[in-house]
Amino acid sequence: MKLNIAIVTLCGVTAIGAIGLSGTPAQAQQKTQWDGVYTEDQAKRGDPLYAEKCSSCHGPDMNGGEMAPGLTGGEFQANWNDLTLGDLFERMRISMPQNNPGSLSRQQNADILAAILKKGNYPAGKTELPTQTEVLNGFKFAAAKP
Repeated sequence: MKLNIAIVTLCGVTAIGAIGLSGTPAQAQQKTQWDGVYTEDQAKRGDPLYAEKCSSCHGPDMNGGEMAPGLTGGEFQANWNDLTLGDLFERMRISMPQNNPGSLSRQQNADILAAILKKGNYPAGKTELPTQTEVLNGFKFAAAKP
């Protein structure tokens, strides 16, 4: 009887240890922009908004202008690497467009961000980029594909 209790206890401890080592799937791998976090339709909605509200500073091709940084390429990737899409979204939401900060809706900002991700050659997915910063904070920006 004592042997059976010891074996059951040992199995339980082993199982708990295995769970502790592997963690939950969410802890093991945080989603990134490489996981298809926007849709093609959302990026298409963002293109004309970008052209109207952003291109005068960031350039029609998103490569930057005299006073505004590019939104694609190595410098952009280095600047945002290991931050979250929520960080990027909040920067856009609070400080853009430069001539009228905070004037765009959350949906407009998410659509523009989707257009930026598309232009950066990050894959589209089946779910639209959310408009809640708290949710976007769950998506890490990774310069290199994991």
